[in-house]
Amino acid sequence: YQKLAMQAIKKIQGKNRIPFLIGGTGFYIQSVVDGIIIPKVKPDWKLREKLEKETAEKLFLKLEKLDLRRAENIDKNNKRRLIRAIEIAMKTKKPVPLLEKKQPPFEALIIGVRINPEELKKMIKKRLLKRLRNGMINEVEKLHKQGVSWKRLEEFGLEYRHIALYLQKKITLPATLCKRAYSPSRIATRNVAGEAKQKMIEKIQKESEHYAKRQMTWFKRDKRIYWIKNPKQTEKLVKNFLKK
Repeated sequence: YQKLAMQAIKKIQGKNRIPFLIGGTGFYIQSVVDGIIIPKVKPDWKLREKLEKETAEKLFLKLEKLDLRRAENIDKNNKRRLIRAIEIAMKTKKPVPLLEKKQPPFEALIIGVRINPEELKKMIKKRLLKRLRNGMINEVEKLHKQGVSWKRLEEFGLEYRHIALYLQKKITLPATLCKRAYSPSRIATRNVAGEAKQKMIEKIQKESEHYAKRQMTWFKRDKRIYWIKNPKQTEKLVKNFLKK
């Protein structure tokens, strides 16, 4: 991401334009604006094999002890990313903020949009339902048919993980609902499928909210961020920044 972002920034600046870096993942943004030198840690296959036997929950707790800030900004159910983060922390023996940095070839104005928590939940739900309406379930199903394993799809995180579980019929339902699946009635079976889909949506929504909360914890520590509520504030900040 860092490499591609820097290439895009250079290309935009070459056209005498101002690049906008928009996103929610703090570590990705920090890697660009702070010029963090990503450690070239080679894969430790023995360590990975050992860590693979642990649950995502245990891996997350281990990462919290090794690198708390990285733990605040990672999908805590994504074993693949957790293992890689642990691998880097163990090999470098220092957390992300202490990694070597180089001065990026630009100044950055960092603006954060302050949103009411309840409003943010509504926005997360709206985005999720839109992605589902636009065919995300079909997309995951298609990827699997093209050869991507269920395990790999689950490692993509958040939406992909729960949709993959849903398509494998691994979204568990209360016993009373499960019994209905054996009913000869097609309507009953269809209702169970609907219940499973609804539970999938609820799981994605809940995890997305927790992830957003951890992202905010990360961003609140960065004192360079100008937090705004009114869009007009942004215009003033940008004008003052460009005058420098």
